[in-house]
Amino acid sequence: MTRLLIQNCNVLSVPDANTVAVRENQDIVIEGARIAALLPSGQADVGHFDEIIPADGLLAMPGLINTHAHTPMVLFRGLAEDVPLAVWFNEYIWPLENNLIEEDVFWGMSLGIAEMLRAGVTTVNDHYFHMHQAAEAVKQAGSRALLGWAVFSSGGTDLLERSAAFVEEWQDSAEGRIHTILAPHAPYTCSDEFLRMCADLATSLNTGIHIHASENHEQTRVSLAKYGKTPVQVLEAAGILDRPTILAHACGVTPEDISLIANYGATVAHCPKTYMKLAMDIAPVAALRAAGVPVGIGTDGAVSNNTMNLWEVLRIMALAQKEITREAEALPLAETLYIATRGSAKTLGMENEIGALEPGYLADIALLDLSGMHHQPVHNVAANLVYNMEMADVRTVLVNGKVLMRDRQ
Repeated sequence: MTRLLIQNCNVLSVPDANTVAVRENQDIVIEGARIAALLPSGQADVGHFDEIIPADGLLAMPGLINTHAHTPMVLFRGLAEDVPLAVWFNEYIWPLENNLIEEDVFWGMSLGIAEMLRAGVTTVNDHYFHMHQAAEAVKQAGSRALLGWAVFSSGGTDLLERSAAFVEEWQDSAEGRIHTILAPHAPYTCSDEFLRMCADLATSLNTGIHIHASENHEQTRVSLAKYGKTPVQVLEAAGILDRPTILAHACGVTPEDISLIANYGATVAHCPKTYMKLAMDIAPVAALRAAGVPVGIGTDGAVSNNTMNLWEVLRIMALAQKEITREAEALPLAETLYIATRGSAKTLGMENEIGALEPGYLADIALLDLSGMHHQPVHNVAANLVYNMEMADVRTVLVNGKVLMRDRQ
């Protein structure tokens, strides 16, 4: 087993939504894929390590977790600008995706992973097509992912069976870095019967479901007019919520929906940069969290975000919640950083594996440099992380105890 030492760093600790602390002058001992110990600098016997990473003055934090993305869409970056949501989908995205070939997904996923690693993003929950190609990209890159093959009613049972085969083939693969999930697209693209088939299949495969739901209030209004149910209620009736479910967006949820989501233990992936760019509604993060719903941050795809940089998303989330609630106290620093770390891990059902730097957790670590002028003076590290961070401040990144980026290389 490889033993690695990160020497003399400061360590970010976010134990709960009310607390942020920095433990100064620490050594992080890594054995294999996991953190073995955090010790005051100088206590570890340096002769017992295969590799030592000097980290004087750097801040160590858990690698960021992208809870909802369509990473291969980086290939379409900049191709659908300044258009409303319906036009964005119907005149740009669907035609572009109709021309995708399998190899495109591998290269798009590879580029997106590299971009995320540069931003300190070590895990992505991805929902796209030809996912065996995406999985191969994750395997080669060394990053971590939860992967689902997007399916629609129009694809029929053949595509659903291919998605199930993908789940079984790639689950716990790549040294345990790849997990799989079923990924029906949305209630408005999947019939009730198809959704029930997905729920039954998830039960037989013992896996969860990642689905778009209530992307805006208009979808909720249309669903109520057509079915007498909100999109979330449609998912409940189809049995989707009986499985561990990640709901992407939930911008159009009603108070009753929020209670329903909480009662079933479903989680929400929040992508506010997309919502602002496409003039959608903003999900009520404060209300969801008040109801006990785990919320994580996501980039969505680069056609609606333009970057895979979660630091942008983090600060937009905090600022947007302050704006829509008209309360400057909404989403304070500690809660915002909690959502970015333990909260995002819990959204993916991985709260005991990632999202914290503690003994026993997987060694997914980002080393940050706060010496830049845009951080000075450093009066409040939490404020620096939420409101000042740039991708270039991420110096070194590890996943599963292996260095994937060292000093930006």
